[in-house]
Amino acid sequence: MNAVDLLKQDHQLVKQMLMKLAATTERGTKTRMDLLNKIHTELSIHTELEERIFYPAYVQAGGKEEEKLFYEAKEEHRTVDSLVLPDLLNTPTDSAPFAGRAKVLKELLEHHIKEEEEEMFPKAEKLLGKKRLEELGQQMESHKLKLKQSMGHAA
Repeated sequence: MNAVDLLKQDHQLVKQMLMKLAATTERGTKTRMDLLNKIHTELSIHTELEERIFYPAYVQAGGKEEEKLFYEAKEEHRTVDSLVLPDLLNTPTDSAPFAGRAKVLKELLEHHIKEEEEEMFPKAEKLLGKKRLEELGQQMESHKLKLKQSMGHAA
């Protein structure tokens, strides 16, 4: 699987989980916690793959515009990973603030995904080419497997 396809597949999975999370109510505390933990795991792995493998190759192949997109995407990761997600993980799942924070997480991630899929990925396909994207995809799949195993998750 090439790198862009792998990342888009991750995006689909996270978007589906975010939709399920948004549809929960204050009574669905276990469902909320399960989904949130899955989202957290998937985002951690996805961010690691992008920042360690995909983004460096993208920036190296590109120029100033690609570098600008890279820093913006990285900042969006930081906002989710360091602020929004930890806040949500520490919010009681049966509280009203949980729903609001979950909605903000969903909106931030949907914005980030849209930018990557509409701007970054098409540029990456042109800059990197099919062969390089296949190589990156293999590296990413291998790294993803290692990360899941180290987190105690089956592949």
